[in-house]
Parts: sequence; structure tokens; C-alpha cells
Amino acid sequence: MRRRITFPLMATGAVLSTLAVAAPAQAHGYVSGPPSRQALCAQGRVPDCGQIKYEPQSVEGPKGLRNCHAGIAHFAVLNDDSRGWPATSVGSTVTFTWTNTVLHATSNWEYFIGGTRVAVFDGGGRPPGYTVSHTVNLGGWSGRQKLLAVWNIGDTANAFYSCVDLQIGGGGGPSPTPSPTPPAPTPTPSASPTNPPAPGGTWTTGRAYQVGDQVTYGGLTYRCRQAHTAIPGWEPPNVPALWSQV
Repeated sequence: MRRRITFPLMATGAVLSTLAVAAPAQAHGYVSGPPSRQALCAQGRVPDCGQIKYEPQSVEGPKGLRNCHAGIAHFAVLNDDSRGWPATSVGSTVTFTWTNTVLHATSNWEYFIGGTRVAVFDGGGRPPGYTVSHTVNLGGWSGRQKLLAVWNIGDTANAFYSCVDLQIGGGGGPSPTPSPTPPAPTPTPSASPTNPPAPGGTWTTGRAYQVGDQVTYGGLTYRCRQAHTAIPGWEPPNVPALWSQV
């Protein structure tokens, strides 16, 4: 009996060990400025994007891909060049800002136009910050271009992908400041006399909201999806990663 009991336990341990090794990386991020295609979807500037509207940070696939949707079928809209994606007018030098919602060791960041790598930045195998900016010289390019930005994770076989539509030489000014983006997920704070739950009322800047809180804004009702403290620019209709309309 003892052998028959021990064997299943050992087998179970082996299965759990295998699952632990196979678990995917929990890093997520996307280019928020100039706005990538998934950022435009999250901001509601391009309609009918599907699921990517709610998780612009989740375009993850094997390293070495050269498409906008990482081969994920339900994000295929990002690879559809006929959707009329707005192009940001930029000069020959552009600063790209990544918003990272979960951090992970980084190999590097790469930037491509067509099949040409125009820039690479070493990550040193370290986790990045919640925002990372790279200034890229695009002096050899002009007109409308689709740039592919790639965040290569350091200790997995995966990468995160963002396509950014640019009109190079369309103004020569600095890259536009990215729209405010949600913070990294944080533990939901406990209710207290100084931070009571907010089951109703009007959305207010400076207030700490918890998951499940409901507010009104612009005559509509929204439910909090991620704990955060409200600041100007994070109004419920502007940040679907933080609020969903009820």
C-alpha cells in the first residue's frame, strides 16, 4: 500500500513541476506614445477593435515575429492596414514611450520599419520601469510609415509587439506627449475611515477607487476594474483599462 500511495504523489509532483516551468511570463506592455494601434483602440479613437480595447498590453508572442498582432487571432485587427489607422506627424527624431503594467527581465527593445531594424536598446537583463522611453533617429525615412516596436523578454522565449503609424516629416516638432495611462496593478486597499468605499457618486480626481466601485461621469455609470487614485486625464471614458461602463 505504501508504494501505491507514494507513486501517485511523486507523479503529481512531477506534473506540478512541469506546469511551473511551462508557465508563461507575466510581463505586459505596449507603446503608448506616439499612440500604437492598440493604444488607439484603448482610447476609443479607432472603433470596433474587439478585445484589444481592454488589454492593449497583452500582444505577446514568440520572439522574431514581424507582425502587429503577435499571431493572436482575436487581436488580428491590429494587423489590418485597411482600418484607416491615424498616423502621428513626427520629425526625424521620435521618442517612443512604453507603458508596462507588469515588469519582467528585459533582453532588449527593437524598432523596425519594413524589414529594417532602425534601432535597438539593451535591457541588461533587468526589469524596466513602468514607463520606458527611447529616442529613435528616423532620418532615413519620410512619409507615412508603419513602425514595429518589440520588447524582448530576457528569460522567456516571448516578446511584446506594438505597431505605430507615423507621418515622418509631417511637422518636425517633438513627439506628442502620450495620453495618461493606467498604473501597474496594485493590491486593492482596504476600506478605512480615511478611504471609504465609493459605491456611488460622481467621479472625482484625487480619490482612491477600489475594484467594484461605481461612479457617474457625463451622465453614465462606470464600474472600477483596477484599484487606483484618480488624476486628471483618467476620466472613466478615457481609460477603459480602469473603468467599464455599466
